This record gives sequence, structure tokens and C-alpha cells, in this order.
Amino acid sequence: MSRTAEIPFLLTIPWLRRNYGERQITPEQVIQTIIERAENDTAKNIWVTRPDLSFIQPYLDQLKDLPLESHPLWGIPFAIKDNIDLAGVKTTAGCPDFAYLPSEHATVVGNLIRAGAIPVGKANLDQFATGLVGTRSPYGEVHNALKDELISGGSSAGSAVAVARGQAAFALGTDTAGSGRVPAALNHLIGFKSSIGAWSTRGLVPACASLDCITVFAHSVAEAETVDRSARSYDPECAWSRSIPEPASRQPKKILLPRQALHFFGPFKDEYEAAWHTSMQMIQQLGLPIERIDNTFFTNIARLLYDGPFVAERWADLGPFVEAHPGSSFPVTEKILRSGAKPAYTASLLFDNLHQLAAAKQKVKALLQNAVFITPTAGGTWTRAQVDADPVRTNSEMGEYTNHCNLLDLCAISVPAFDADDHLPFGVTVFASADHEDYLLGMAAQIEQSVSETEFQETADAAGKETVQIAVCGLHMRGFALESQLQTHRAHFVRESATAEKYSLYRLNTQPEKPGLVKSGTGGRSIQLELWTIPLSELGSFATSIPSPLGIGKVELNDGREVPGFICEPYGAKAGTDISEFGGWRSYVRTMEK
Repeated sequence: MSRTAEIPFLLTIPWLRRNYGERQITPEQVIQTIIERAENDTAKNIWVTRPDLSFIQPYLDQLKDLPLESHPLWGIPFAIKDNIDLAGVKTTAGCPDFAYLPSEHATVVGNLIRAGAIPVGKANLDQFATGLVGTRSPYGEVHNALKDELISGGSSAGSAVAVARGQAAFALGTDTAGSGRVPAALNHLIGFKSSIGAWSTRGLVPACASLDCITVFAHSVAEAETVDRSARSYDPECAWSRSIPEPASRQPKKILLPRQALHFFGPFKDEYEAAWHTSMQMIQQLGLPIERIDNTFFTNIARLLYDGPFVAERWADLGPFVEAHPGSSFPVTEKILRSGAKPAYTASLLFDNLHQLAAAKQKVKALLQNAVFITPTAGGTWTRAQVDADPVRTNSEMGEYTNHCNLLDLCAISVPAFDADDHLPFGVTVFASADHEDYLLGMAAQIEQSVSETEFQETADAAGKETVQIAVCGLHMRGFALESQLQTHRAHFVRESATAEKYSLYRLNTQPEKPGLVKSGTGGRSIQLELWTIPLSELGSFATSIPSPLGIGKVELNDGREVPGFICEPYGAKAGTDISEFGGWRSYVRTMEK
């Protein structure tokens, strides 16, 4: 190892993989840093089982038998919500008297470990995953990652804060009513909930078994997709598993937005409302048709989850434990669970609700046939003291824009939008039908890119710096070996893009292998690339560092614009191999790794 890279506060999958590949760091160094950070953050109550080499070491040891190139999560540390099984480490579901020692991993955990990921601990949660606030735990109230006095969101509280505090690169949460999305929005993260059944729930302590999903918290849409590719599988031993193929990101035909005025609440309700209006303006400028729809329909469906017989499903799974262990459950948690035993929740009422849902699912499927629906992830937040003073109402309001999702068989992703205030993140949620996860990911990536581009331009304008966009198609892209050269020249990633359908891509006969982009006289195809912004004062020195046959020239994008970008001289391409059929260097490398 020539030198040791400084480990950044936020751990991302591309940074870790690049530095592992270049032997700048080791997984052991990363884990030791995480252990130290967890110790320093003890007061935030992130963990039930804190990161410790006593159970992590075997996963570090097995990396020597796993090639980094063929294991997409090699050495990537992840947190596990403590209602999901990790073999040999107790599962508590936030209740010490409920704890048991699983002998095997939950299916999703096993999938991730086989991909090379390292489990670093079991994260704190609202007891029995019943809550959206992160305060209902005997292991302590989980503090917000950015503003200590605020709630973290729940029930996947510790999972989200572990990622936001640099103690995991990604984390597993769960989502029945919003628990995989609300904590994401409150801690400036991506929260991705696939379609019900796409990720096996075997090895998960059920909340509402027919609606439960295991989810991921990450720093970017691309990282959530990376985790999804390893986590997703059909599991014949899981009663709720469905064979849902891995989605390929693409844009929907239109965007649906709420027609009626929305409800905002809490001490920052005005800031949240302003952030929503700013985010809507950005969404309306993305170039897709906008349609306003009746959002009260979704609100009415959401009420079925806790104000009707569906809550009986929680009691069916957890009632026997609660009855046999008086005093073991949080009073507010037990009150919610026991509501499922109300005599009013009859079998006939349940079937009535099921019939309502069947009709509602048909309506929503038609609405979302070619579209996505976007709302705030949450209409506000609270201080932990406010939640303690009024635990039921405050928790209920957190789920206003989330509770309908699984009842209607939708997939969803929460994406950071424009902050409501300093250290006060605001997120929007994109919803799509279960058979259109591709629309979900495509729209989320576009929002992520637009927010990033806007925020960077505002920063650059404030600093008085003149910048220029540059098109990157090879080793300078995110996660590849030369990304650091762009960062050295103060470049900033803007978004993914593609060329006009006029180009060919070649694998050049160089060491290391790299691509060459050549504009075709006739024919050609669209090649995937990335757009970065670089200070104009840095462009010259960056260009001089590029070895022949590559250079900087004009690249025509698929929107008709021309920007400076990497091009290849024809003589270099002649000695190379045409790989245009892969559509881009990232796709080529991914295929070769399989």
C-alpha cells in the first residue's frame, strides 16, 4: 500500500470500492474507524448491538477468498435493523424480553454477505417496528443525525442514523407504513422500498406480514440500485416472495402531483411547506407532462392501516408474546398492538376493507400506468420532547404521506430535495406501481441530479467562479480509478447523461484498459456518460494530463447540446475493440465482472 487514504465522514460504496481496488485502504481500517465512531456517538442511541470485532472479524476474514472484482459489495459495511436476523447475533425487535439468537441469516442479509458486504451491527428501532418517530425503544431515543434535539424518524431509526453518521455505507430498514422512507427524509438519505415481495422477508420479525418490506438507506440512487441487485431474489421459503425482475432505470411518461393543498405540521411547518413549493417548481421544470390528481383518495386509503381491522394482523403475530409477558412492551406500543383485538374489527369488516382495497388498487394501477406520483415524504418533523409529550398524534402525522403505499401495492423511494433550513433536510417520495420500479428509479435519479446541479450552481454563483460542463465516459466516472483526478481539479458531478446516436465506443489497447469515444460519420448509437462541472480555470491543466489517443473535444449530447468531453483519435480506436453494443463503459465493466 503506497499510502493510506483519509477515510471520509460519509462512507459511500463507490469511494470504498475505488480505494480498496487501489489498495489505499483496507476493510480492517474502515471497520476500526466505524467502531471508534460508534463509541463517540454512544449518546445518540444508534445501536442495540454496537459494532465490535467479536462478531465482525469472521466477515473480514472471508474477504480473502472473495475477489473484489466479482463481488459488488466487497468490504462494504452495512447496518441491520434489529428486527432482521443476523446469524449468531441476538434479534430483539426493540424488546429485551423478546430477544432470541437466530441460527441463520435472514435471506436478504445472506444475499448481501455473499456479495461481500460486512454486517457491522444491529440498529435501534421503534419497538416491534411500531412507530415513525424513533423514540419508542428501551435502548434509548435515537437522535437525529443533523439536529440532536429532533427525532430521527422511525421505526428504522438507528439504521438511517448509522448511515448519516458514517458508521455504515448503507443500512437495512423495514417499511410497513413508511419506516424505510421517513427516517431517510429526516437524515438526508435515499430510502428505497421495492415492490412487496421483491426482497424476501424470511428472517424478519413481522409487523404486518402481508405488507412488510425490507428496505435500504443509502447516499445515492445509484448506491441503492447496487444494493438492490444483490438483495433482490425469489425465495421459495418465504410465503410473501414474488419473482420481480431487477428494474432498468427509465423515465415515466408523466408526473402526477397532488391537487389539493397539503398538510404541514410541527415547529418547522412553514419551512417544510416552502421546501415543498421549491421542490415542485424544480419537478415542473424536468420536461415531463404534469397532471394534478385528487390526493384525498390516498389519504382515505391510508386510514385503513391503523383505523381498521388491518391492525389485527400485528396483534395476530405479536399478541401471544404481549399477553404472556406483561410489562415487557412500551405502553404506547402495547396500546397500538392491543387495538388490533377490538371486538369492532370483525371478519366481515375486514372483508369489506379488502374489497375497498381491491377497487382502489385497480384505480391506482390505471393512474400509474405510465406515470409516477410525487408527494412530500413527511409534512414536518418534531423535537423529541414534543413527541414525548404527545406520542400518538405526533407519530400519526408523520405517516400522512406514507401509510397508503403498501396497502396499494406500490413501490416507493424517498429522495432528498431542497433543505427546509440549515441542517433540516426535506425529502420527496416518488411512488410507482409494483410493475414499474423502472419509472421509480428513473424519476428519483432525475430529481437527485437536478437538485445536485441546482445546489452546485448556486454555490458556484455565490463564490463567483466561472465553470463549464465536461462529458466523461470512462475511468474518470464515479467509482472508477481516475475519479480522483477530477476531484483534484475541483470538479463536481452533475448528472448521468448520454451522447446523441452518432457515436461508437472502443476498448483501447492500453494499460489500464480504458474506453475511447469516436463520433461516427454515419450510423452510431447513444453512449452513456456523466456530466461534471469544472472551474474554467482548471480545465486547461486537467486537459494536459490526459494521455493520447484521448483528448478533450466537443461531444454532442442526446438533448442536442455540445459540451467539452473526452474523445478518441481514430488511430487509437483502430487498434481497439468495438464495445458499442454495451451502451457505455460502466455497462461493459459490469458485464465483464459477472
